[in-house]
Amino acid sequence: MACEKRLSARRKHTLKGCMLLVATNMLEAEAGVKVSERENFLSDKCPPLELPYSKDELEELCKKLHDQIDISEEERYSIEFKLNLVMTEVRDLNIKIVDMRGKFKRPRLKKVRMSADAMLKALLGSKHTVNMDLRANLKQVKKEVKEEDKQLRDVGDWRKNIEDKSDRKKMFDS
Repeated sequence: MACEKRLSARRKHTLKGCMLLVATNMLEAEAGVKVSERENFLSDKCPPLELPYSKDELEELCKKLHDQIDISEEERYSIEFKLNLVMTEVRDLNIKIVDMRGKFKRPRLKKVRMSADAMLKALLGSKHTVNMDLRANLKQVKKEVKEEDKQLRDVGDWRKNIEDKSDRKKMFDS
């Protein structure tokens, strides 16, 4: 790319203009060819209509036109039938292609109980050295036991508690 010369903007513009001019000329020529082909086809298939003055000639013309309509309808029907055959063949071939590729059904995944360490080991192989035991990394916290909680636990037998309270009642009465 370094050795290629870059075109100036003016040169690019002139080249683009020339290309567009050639393209429009080609499109006009194609359009002229299509028009001439259409006129030739119509002149072959549909000659100019000359209406006769007598009744017999008119009936003969109607029969002739009716025969031409039948022929064109047969051609249209046969082309339509061939088209339908080709379309069904294409559909069948597409189905065969899909069948040849094989149908991939997603298997049902089973739930697997696996620790984080085992999962990392399975994914990373022997490279895995980090320990994912999260409980080991937690900070140790000592519980503070309140005195009230201790007393509630130490209450023990409820009968003893009632006897203690009855002594207290006696103290107030005296």
